[in-house]
Amino acid sequence: MNNTLKTILIVVAIVVVAGGLFFAGQVYGRWQNGLQTGYWGMPMMQGYRWNGNANQPSYGRGPMMGGRGYGPMMGGGYGPGPAANAQPLTVDEAKQAAQKYVDSLNISDLSLGEVMIFDNNAYVVVKETSTGMGAFELLVDPVSKIAYPEHGPNMMWNLKYGGINHGGMMGGRGSMMGGYGWNSTNTVPSNISAEMPVSADQAVSDAQAYLDKYLPGATAATDPTKFYGYYTLDFSKDGKIAGMLSVNGYSGQVFLHTWHGTFIEEAE
Repeated sequence: MNNTLKTILIVVAIVVVAGGLFFAGQVYGRWQNGLQTGYWGMPMMQGYRWNGNANQPSYGRGPMMGGRGYGPMMGGGYGPGPAANAQPLTVDEAKQAAQKYVDSLNISDLSLGEVMIFDNNAYVVVKETSTGMGAFELLVDPVSKIAYPEHGPNMMWNLKYGGINHGGMMGGRGSMMGGYGWNSTNTVPSNISAEMPVSADQAVSDAQAYLDKYLPGATAATDPTKFYGYYTLDFSKDGKIAGMLSVNGYSGQVFLHTWHGTFIEEAE
């Protein structure tokens, strides 16, 4: 083998090794960044949330499980959202879809609570009839008029109803979505306490602190809905409802809902 060919082979080998090291470095860097900030390039969920004990939010965004423009898929997952010319739901349409979903669970201690209509979807609170506690949250797609479990805190933080194995969603203790959830027979655990270290007043205070820092001029509602593990409340700006967020009942972590769109109306 002449010297020229040897030199070429050495150069090629160096380029290949360098490329491999660069790719490995990129993967490792993204992994480390994901551990620290929750951003993986295409994470499971989308939204602002408190980054541990630091007073800075991490922001992860990606199409798989969250964000404006994503609606139902896989019988309860998330896919392409409503078309640009889709008409918003009425309150009655949202209630009918939500009630159909609740009836399908065959759990007697559930009833519909607050209904909020946005241009991207309708939001419905499902409550426990016997306790008045929030059980879980639903979204209704304006095109298909199908109700499905809301993503975000409803799945990640809901200790009693968060792991849903219904309509194609993954669930159960230690599952991908986390939480102590229903099993395949929709059996609800009875040993989950409603008590949380973070009070409703503190949740409102945490929400307002978040809004003051990241959405100046917005005001948190003072009547959050309490769920098993977290609170959800809306916030206003210029006298109009501008969005919703949730506060973890154990850490005070704040998660901004980013998928609703423009508020239209609400009803109890």
